[in-house]
Parts: sequence; C-alpha cells; structure tokens
Amino acid sequence: MPLDARALSASLNEGLTRHSSLCRREAAAFLQAAGSGDDLVVACTQESRLFGELVQQAKDCPPITFVNIRETGGWSRDASQASPKIAALLAAARLPDPDPVATVSYKSDGRALIIGELGAVERVAELLGDALDVTLFTLGAGDLGGAQERRYPVLGGNIQSLTGWLGAFALRWQQTNPIDLDLCTRCNACLSACPEDAIGLDYQIDLGACKSHRACVKVCQVAGAIDFNRAPQTHTDTFDLVLDLRSTPAFSQHAKPQGYLHWDGQDIKALLNWHELVGEFEKPKFFNYKQKLCAHSRNDKEGCTACIDVCSASAISSDRQRQQIKVNPNLCVGCGTCSTVCPTGAMSFAYPRAGDQGVKLKTLLGTYARSGGKDAALLLHSQGKGAQLLGDLGRAAQLEKGHKNGTHGVPARVLPVSLWHTTSTGIDVWLTAVAYGASQVWLLLTDEEAPQYAAALTEQMAVAQAILTGLGYRGEHFKLLQVRDARDLHALDRALQTAPAHAPTRTAGFAVQADKRATLELALDHLMAQAPTQGLDSIALPAKGSPLGALSINKDTCTLCLSCVNACPAGALADNPQAPQLRFIEKNCVQCGLCVKTCPEKSLALLPQLSLSPLRKESVLLNEMKPYACVRCGKPFGTLKAIEAMLGKLAGHSMFQGEALERLKMCGDCRVIDIYSGNNEIKITDL
Repeated sequence: MPLDARALSASLNEGLTRHSSLCRREAAAFLQAAGSGDDLVVACTQESRLFGELVQQAKDCPPITFVNIRETGGWSRDASQASPKIAALLAAARLPDPDPVATVSYKSDGRALIIGELGAVERVAELLGDALDVTLFTLGAGDLGGAQERRYPVLGGNIQSLTGWLGAFALRWQQTNPIDLDLCTRCNACLSACPEDAIGLDYQIDLGACKSHRACVKVCQVAGAIDFNRAPQTHTDTFDLVLDLRSTPAFSQHAKPQGYLHWDGQDIKALLNWHELVGEFEKPKFFNYKQKLCAHSRNDKEGCTACIDVCSASAISSDRQRQQIKVNPNLCVGCGTCSTVCPTGAMSFAYPRAGDQGVKLKTLLGTYARSGGKDAALLLHSQGKGAQLLGDLGRAAQLEKGHKNGTHGVPARVLPVSLWHTTSTGIDVWLTAVAYGASQVWLLLTDEEAPQYAAALTEQMAVAQAILTGLGYRGEHFKLLQVRDARDLHALDRALQTAPAHAPTRTAGFAVQADKRATLELALDHLMAQAPTQGLDSIALPAKGSPLGALSINKDTCTLCLSCVNACPAGALADNPQAPQLRFIEKNCVQCGLCVKTCPEKSLALLPQLSLSPLRKESVLLNEMKPYACVRCGKPFGTLKAIEAMLGKLAGHSMFQGEALERLKMCGDCRVIDIYSGNNEIKITDL
C-alpha cells in the first residue's frame, strides 16, 4: 500500500509507526507496542486472531482496536490518493467504545426438539444426542424408516402451534393415533399382524385402511402401546431448541427466532453449531420505545403501523387494549429498521446510541476534510456479509492490478462505515451526514436482509432526496446498493464509481441528539440555510413514508369539534381556550393520519411537504368559527356551525322535540336549570 505515514501523522496530530510485515515477521514490535500501556490501533484485520493470542502475553495491555484500511482503500486503483480516507478511518477507530446498553438474557439447558420424518430425525439426532437432550417429533417414516433401537423420546400427531425463542419454545400438539410412540418398542409385531398393512414404519396407523381386526392390539399386550379407545389428547411441551427438517418452516417471518433452525440438510456447520447453544446467553436490547411519542393509536383509531409492517422478526405487534405497540425483546434481532421508519422517534435504535453514531460520522467526515479529502461518500454496510464483500472487492483489485478491465476497488472518496445492521439508520442520520459534509450516503444490502427492508429504505431515501433536490443540491445523494454475494462484485465495483453529488459549502457543527425529530430539525435548518436555491415556499414530498408535512382542511365541512386535537400524538394540532380556533404547528406533524381517521366530518387530508417558511415552527391558524351563544344566558359554548349541524341532525328525533330541542341551544349550566325549573317547579334565580 502506498501509505504516507508522515502525512497521516500530521492529519491525526499523532505519531504513527509503519510496518510492512507486522503480521508475522515483526510480531515482536506488536508485543512491544501492546505492552506500552498506550491506546493501540492496528490498521489491519487480517491477523486479528493471531494478535489476540499474542496480546495475552503482554501485561496490563489496554483494549486493542482493529480497522481495515487495506481492502477498503489501500488496495484500490486510486490508493495513492487514499490518505485522507485512511486518516479518517484511523481517527474513527480511536474513538472510545460506546457505553453499554441493557441486555436480554436467554437460558438453555439443551432440551432439543427435532421435527421431521422419523428416519431423518433419528439420523440427525445421532449427530446431536451426545450434547443435547433430544426429543423427536415424527411426521412419517421417511425414506429409510425408523431405527429399531429406541434411543430418544418420540412424539407423533398433529402440530397445532409452535411459538417462542431460545430457551422458551412451546409446542402444542394433538395425539390422534392409537399407537403411543413413547411406549412402542419397535418390535414390528404389529406390522406383521395387520392384515391390511395399515401400519407403516413410522409406527402410525392409517385409520382409513384399518378394518378394526385389532390383531395389532393382541400382539402388543406386553408393551401396551396401542389403544383405539384413546380419545385425541392435546399436549403442550416446552423445549430450549427446535430443529425443523420439514420443507415448510414453522415460522414464516424472514428472521427466525433464535434457537430455531430450519435445516435443509446442506449446511452441516450450522447444525453442529447447535452444540454451543447450551448455557446462559445475553444480547443487547437493541431498541428503546417511548409510548408517549408513538403515533400508532388514539381513541380506538389506528394510525402509524410502519414499525409493525417492516419488522422481519414478528417482534412488534399492536396492543389493542393499551392502544400502543409492544415489542418482544427476545424475538428482536436488532436490524433497527423500525427506528428508521418511525416518524416520531418513539422507536429508537440503542446499539449504538444515536449520539455515539453521530460522533463517529462527524469524526470520519471532519478528519477526511481536514486531511484534504473531497466529495466524501459514506458507504454504510453490515459487520458481517457487507464487510466480507468489501474485503473481497479489495482483494480482487489487488489481484487484478495492471489489468485494463480489472476491479477498481473501493474508491479513495468512499468511507466505509460498519454497522450492526445496515438498515438501522434513517433520514435523520442521512441528512445529518450531508450536513456534516458528505456528498452521498449509500447503503449496501446483501441477501441477509428481508425484502421489506429495501422497500422501506427506498421510501425514506425518496423523501430525503426530494428535500435536497428541492433545496437545489444537485445529483443523486442517496442510493441502495443491493448485492447478493461475491458473484456481484463487478456490479458493486461499477456502482461505487458514481460521480459525486452537491454538498453544502459549509459543514454543520451540531451534535446528533437522542431525539430523532430534534436531530432532523437541526439537519434541515442547516441544509436550508446553505441551500443553493432560496425563496421557495415549500417542497412537495412523496406521499408514502414522509415524516414531514402539513394538513389541508375543508372549512366548509369542518365543525371545529376538535376531536383531531385529542387524537394528535405529536402536539401538531391545538385549540385556543379563548376562542373557537384550530391551530397547527407543521414542524410537529409526523403525517401519521390519526387526525384524518378521527375527524367525523372527513374534513382533513395529509399534505406531505417541507415548508421553507419560518412559520413552519410557529402555531398558525388552521380554522376558526363564530361562537354560538346560549339562548338563555348569552354565554358562548360552541361554534355556530357545530350547533346548527347538531340541531339539523336531531330535529326529527322523537327525543328532541319542543323544549328538548330548545335545550340543545343552551349551555350546560342553563340546560340543567331549565330541566329542573320545568319538571320540579324549582325556581333558581341565582347561580
């Protein structure tokens, strides 16, 4: 790699030591640095395992951070111009680890259930039985039939449901066959005795073929496994692990519960990894949920369901009774897409926290710019397959050096950012990155991601792009790079050569906030202030997925009942205690639609847009009406239109005739007085 150690030291304001054979030949130099007690960054991940073993020999060694600069820039065709990027990657690697977050615990004692044809589950059980407590659930004999030696408990019948996760699976099944597989000794006497051949090698009876000779019962008297008078019984059993050999998995969601494996018989490594699923385990609690910010439900009306719709693990559902969503942390796999599509910030990604992520982006982009880099493009990718693909791309560039049509590699202006999951960032982070100086933000998706992730990200990117385009920033700033595996490396290589887009001339200095909407507002303020196009009133945004917008109101049908105010979860709608008015703050509106669904007159409609007027942050008048004065005391108690509409609807009702109809024109106090003075002849002259 054409590294300029002196330039990098100057960019980072810190001395760097360059090694060319640190992996093996200069291992002593690594041990010396590890034993110095100083923070240590190793700019190569090739031999991180070896370094981990070597560092155990050093005394009081601080934590060591590894960062890949070789495959992600040092081996590309423009590696000689990659010093700003490498300085940025090193600066980000030196940041302290994020604060720990809450964890979710699992406990597994190794009670494993294997579901499938009897012959297949018994063969698999032989691979797992030495480490796990195995129970078999048979669905037929399979290709080779069952083994004659009964080594494991066997269940058989109809599976009604399978729910749960690692350490807490619940199987509900119904036993309908006369043969109890757990009592059966597999002597095969029943098979020989049955004149209709109604009993198979799975030791289950085809009741349609059976003619009730009951010869099988006679030959099974010692074991007592056959009972035709046994009523169907429903059982519920619990297991820690479930291995499913059926063609159709028990769980339909993309991200299956931890502890469940739908095995096709090919990946033997995945099967053998099950030996390690015994004990106590922890994972981060990936999300934070603030119910008071949630726009899911109000007054029995359903509004935003974005997080429920996008969750690939079926971990998010609607709690109808409490009118809120609920998240099962045991099922959550930490993709973070729920926080990406959440318009209010009620659902936020906690691993890492927003502030930690913001510091990393600011450090990367700031160091890159100070080191002379231009037109930075952030490439967000997963720690697993995404990082592997970039490594493959870098190695291909190194191997194909000198080839005219060879792989280019990761360009010098592209800054890779490793995330727990690619889809854990959204419009607030992307626009913040542009405000920090990024020319573009790209997301690398692999076949690990659920199909709905790409659709959700595409919607959010369309909104973000519409904002920047409307403000006059030229070019395509956001893009999904969908790559399945190493076979698509050349397509990825071409995609990374995209021309830069227009970024703000002055970078922002604000910090990413814990609140998503607060961060989004800071980014919008900066981008609007630096916008090449000034003087516009508003920017139209895509109707689908927009977390920003206004409301249009039909004043002819609105009665100012203010039910929309009670429904709004974001404080965008408000009344005026001093006058019949409906007021609106566009900055607060999250376009959840609860007000639209609540309005009895169907007078409201969502208007996805970004207003560029300062009034966007102020309370503006949306509608007002003349008050209706009580016919008895003259006090205003409603709006003229609302009372007139009510009188029109109730005028023909038998309960509202004569004096009863007139009382509808009175305020609450006068209505009570009128009722008592008329029926009981009570004269109330003073209140």
